[in-house]
Amino acid sequence: MSKLFEPISLGDLTLTNRIIIAPMCQYSSDQGKATSWHHSHLGQLSFSGAGLLILEATAVEKIGGITPQDLGLWDDETEAAMKGLVTSIRENSPIPLGLQLGHAGRKASCYAPWDGGKQMTREQGGWQTIAPSGVPFTETDAAPEAVSLERINQVKKAYVECAKRAERLGFDLLELHGAHGYLLHQFLSPLSNKRTDQYGGSLENRMRLLLEIYQEIRTVFPAHKPIGVRISATDWVDGGWDPEQSVALAKALDKLGCNYIHVSSGGLSPQQKISVGPNYQVPFAERIKQEVQMPVIAVGLITEPEQAEAIISTGQADMIALARGILYNPRWPWHAAARLGAKVNAPKQYWRSEPHNVKGLFLVE
Repeated sequence: MSKLFEPISLGDLTLTNRIIIAPMCQYSSDQGKATSWHHSHLGQLSFSGAGLLILEATAVEKIGGITPQDLGLWDDETEAAMKGLVTSIRENSPIPLGLQLGHAGRKASCYAPWDGGKQMTREQGGWQTIAPSGVPFTETDAAPEAVSLERINQVKKAYVECAKRAERLGFDLLELHGAHGYLLHQFLSPLSNKRTDQYGGSLENRMRLLLEIYQEIRTVFPAHKPIGVRISATDWVDGGWDPEQSVALAKALDKLGCNYIHVSSGGLSPQQKISVGPNYQVPFAERIKQEVQMPVIAVGLITEPEQAEAIISTGQADMIALARGILYNPRWPWHAAARLGAKVNAPKQYWRSEPHNVKGLFLVE
C-alpha cells in the first residue's frame, strides 16, 4: 500500500491523500479581484486528484500585494470575485480548498516576474511599503516604513477581517504565510527586524506578531477547520533566521494547537546562498517533525512519485507539496497513483481516459 495515498486528518478535515498543491502566485488579478485566469488555472488543478488545493498568497490589505496584480481579499469587491471563483470550483470538484493569507511587507510594490520583478516607483504605479524596520530588501529599493504599534494593530485586524471573509466564502482551511521574505518572515528574521520594542530583539519578541496573528484568526475561523503556517526554515544567510529558531517557532505553534506546518526556505535576503537539488529542503521538515506533534509538509524539488513516497514512508514528513511540478504536469497525482499502485479521485467525465494497463486507477463513487 502506498503511504503517499493514505488519508490524513488536519483537525477535522480529512484529506484523501498526502499530496498538497502549494500556493503559487499568478499575478493575474484585477486590483485584487480574481479573474477568468484563476477560474481556468485553479479549475484544472482541482481535477488533479491531489488531497488539498491551497490558493495563492492572498493579500490581506491593498498595499500587501507583491504586485498590483496579486490576489486579494480586503473588501467586498474582492470577496465577491472570490465567491464566484470558489463557487465555480465547488460545482465541479470535491477537492478541499485552502487559502493562504499573506502580506508582502517590504517586498511589495513590484512588477510581475515576467516584467522584471523589480520594485516600482511611485511614478510607475508603486506605493510606500511597510516592514518591521526601515531596511529595504535590496540596496536599490526604496526604504520601507517601519511600522508603529498602531500600524501593527491595523495589520492584525486586516488578517482577522480576511479570515472572516474566508469563512463566509466556505474555505476548508487557512494557511498563514510566514515564509519567503514577506512581512511575517521579516519580523522573524534578525536581518530585517531591527526593532527595540516588544516586536524585536529576542527570538520571543520576533516571533510575537506571527503567533498573535495566528491566535487572533483562530478565534474567528471555526474551530473544526484547520489553520496551518508556512515558514522559511532558514534565510540561507549567516546571522539570519535558521533551523534552530524554526524549531522554536514550530514548538510554540504546536502548543497553540496549530494544525500543520509547511516548511520551505529562503526569500528574505538577496545574499542567500542556496544549494538546490532534489529534496534540498526536506531535511528542514524532517528536523521539525522530530520536535512537534502536528503534521509537517515538505517541499523542494520533489518531482518523482517514488521520491515523494520515500519521504512519507520513511517518516521525513507527513505530506509533500507540489508547486512548479504540478504546473508542468497538472495530472501528477494521477501518474503517481498509477506508478505506485494506488487509486485517485478524477471527474466522472474523465473516467474513460483510464489507460488499459492501470484499470481501477480512478476512485469511482
